[in-house]
Amino acid sequence: MNRIAEINPEQSVELLQELHILTRDGKLNQDSRRKLKQVYHLYQFIEPLLGEVMAQRGDLALVDHGAGKSYLGFILYDLFLKAQGNGHVYGIETRAELVEKSRELARQLGFGRMSFLNLSVEESIQSPLLPPRVDVVTALHACDTATDDAIRFALRKQAQFIVLAPCCQAEVAAVLRRHKSESLARTPLAELWRHPIHTREFGSQITNVLRCLLLEAHGYQLTVTELVGWEHSMKNELIIARRGRSPRGNARERLTQILHELNLEDLQARFDY
Repeated sequence: MNRIAEINPEQSVELLQELHILTRDGKLNQDSRRKLKQVYHLYQFIEPLLGEVMAQRGDLALVDHGAGKSYLGFILYDLFLKAQGNGHVYGIETRAELVEKSRELARQLGFGRMSFLNLSVEESIQSPLLPPRVDVVTALHACDTATDDAIRFALRKQAQFIVLAPCCQAEVAAVLRRHKSESLARTPLAELWRHPIHTREFGSQITNVLRCLLLEAHGYQLTVTELVGWEHSMKNELIIARRGRSPRGNARERLTQILHELNLEDLQARFDY
């Protein structure tokens, strides 16, 4: 089979077919061409991080939290780890049927350094099936609080890098709605989320701001950018966190101040770790 020009020469055609990026006869249609572009764009952000870890310690443990069908884990393994002598990808997912399908696909492709675990976030933090040291944690469009679960896992494991593409942040918006009347009487800032569509979008924005402050409070240096190429989704923010030597001095204080100013104290416990 001739490889199509857009496909990375290191990429497994069989994997792309199993992920439904390529058709069974190895062709790209308009939709799958867009998906492939998205995958490679995300890989451009993550590949240098994997290379840095591998250069430092000659090994790599990557955990993809809320992995779903483990789309991201398979692509990273295929394009990077497959050619390495070491390194392991772990997919964490609560839906047992997806875990089993991923295990079967890894066996089919001969991807021996991939593991798929049917675990909750609490179970994954304590599980002996995961190594004590985790270098990279990813969460791609893990819905609502699943992104926060991935952050909590990464902080407990003191991961060197955390890569997040958050999605569907409903929790903050729900608290904004619950206290809307009180907030409108208390501060003119509540006009920012008075209308339902603004509540949803403002809640999403604030969620990611709070996540960034939490990561900075734990000593991570951040790059927050747009995941260009994900035109099919408005949820295209990408947060890349690198573990540093010291926390940002006022990050925790700023986080608490924002929760107070926006009448979001109900969420204080979620960010107290």
